[in-house]
Amino acid sequence: MDLFEKIASNRGPLGSHSHYAHGYFTFPKLEGEIKPRMIFRGKEVLTWSLNNYLGLANHPAVRQADVDGAAEYGMGLPMGARIMSGNSNLHEQLENELAEFVQKPDCLLLNFGYQGVVSIIDALVNRHDVIVYDAESHACIIDGVRLHAGKRFVYTHNDMGSLEKQLERATRLTNESGGGILVITEGVFGMSGNQGDLKGVLALKEKFQFRLFVDDAHGFGTMGATGAGTGEEQGIQDGIDLYFSTFAKSMASIGAFVAGPESVIEYLRYNMRSQIFAKSLPMPLVVGALKRLELLRTQPELKDNLWTIVRALQSGLREKGFNLGTTKSPVTPVFLNGEIPDATQITFDLRENHGIFCSIVVYPVVPKGVIMLRLIPTAVHTLEDVRETIVAFEAVAAKLDKGLYSKAQVPA
Repeated sequence: MDLFEKIASNRGPLGSHSHYAHGYFTFPKLEGEIKPRMIFRGKEVLTWSLNNYLGLANHPAVRQADVDGAAEYGMGLPMGARIMSGNSNLHEQLENELAEFVQKPDCLLLNFGYQGVVSIIDALVNRHDVIVYDAESHACIIDGVRLHAGKRFVYTHNDMGSLEKQLERATRLTNESGGGILVITEGVFGMSGNQGDLKGVLALKEKFQFRLFVDDAHGFGTMGATGAGTGEEQGIQDGIDLYFSTFAKSMASIGAFVAGPESVIEYLRYNMRSQIFAKSLPMPLVVGALKRLELLRTQPELKDNLWTIVRALQSGLREKGFNLGTTKSPVTPVFLNGEIPDATQITFDLRENHGIFCSIVVYPVVPKGVIMLRLIPTAVHTLEDVRETIVAFEAVAAKLDKGLYSKAQVPA
C-alpha cells in the first residue's frame, strides 16, 4: 500500500474525529490577553485550561522583561548550538540559579520539555541498562522509554509492591548484563493531580540499587515551601538523583532544565543529541526565564494566591458531591459517569450556555464510561470565578443524571 493511502484510510484515534472536532473540541482558539476570562468564538469564557499556575504569563514585570530581551538581543542571538557557538553568560547564569533553587549541584538548560525528557532518557541508558517506570507516566517519558534498546518494566501507578517486583526482575537482569537501573516517575501527575510516591520509591533504595529520575513539570513552582517542587513538598528533594521540569507550566514560557550531580549534568551536556544538534535557546527566552525565576523566589504571594484558589475550588466541588479522585496538587480533575457523546454535549453546554472553558478527557485516557473535566487553577483566578464554576458544574451534573445529554445533538 502507498504510505499516504494508508494514512488517509487510518487517521488515528484522535484524527478520526477531526472532521467535526477541529476548531471547537480540538485545536480551539482562545483569543485576547492571557487571563482567566478570554474570548472563544466571539464570546467571553471563564478559562480553566491554561498552565499559567502563578499568573506570570501577563505579569507586568515579566512582560517588560520579555520586551526588553527582544529589543536588546532579537530572536536570533545566540546563533548555533551551545556546544559550537550558542553559549552565553546569561544561559549559564540561568543554569546556576535554577540549580540553587531546586537544591541541586548543577543544571543543564534545555530547549523544550518534551524533547528534553526523551533525549535525557536516550543519553542516560544503553542496552545493558533497565528502565522501570510508572504506568501513568507522561507521553514524553513513554516515548523516551520506547527509544531504549534494553529492557524496560512498567509498575502499577504509585504501587510500591508492584515497583518492588519490577525492581527484582531488573536486578536479576543487570546482575547478568553489568548494567544499571533507572526508575522514572513524576512529581505531580498532570491528569490525576496526585503526587508520585517519591518517599516510597526512595525507601526501596535500602533493598535495591537504582537511580531516580523525576519529571516535576506540574510541581515546580507550585509545590513545597519555596516552590522548589514535589521533592521539597515531601521532604526528600536530596533523594531525587535527577530532577527535571519545564518552563511551560509555572514559568509560562518555553524551555526546560534538568538538575543533578555535576558529573551527570556534564555528561548530559556533551551527550544529549537534542541539545548538541539544536540551536541554543534564544536570548529573550533566557532573559524572560531569569525574571520569572526571580519572581518565583521573591514573591511567595503568587504561590499563596494559587493555593487559595485551589483550596476554594477543590473543597467547594467536593462539598457539592463531585469526585475529584486523589489529587494532592493544583490539578483538579472532576470525574463524571458518561460516554463520549455525553462528553461532547457537556463541553458544548459549558462553553455556550455557562461560559466555562475547561479541558475534557475521555477514553482511552480514562476508562470507558468515565468523563473527566480537568481544571487548572491559577493565582489570577478569583473566588467569584470559583463560585461561578461550581454553579455551572452543578447544572451540568443535574442534566447528566437525568439523561438529557444523551437525547440531544450538538449543533453543527
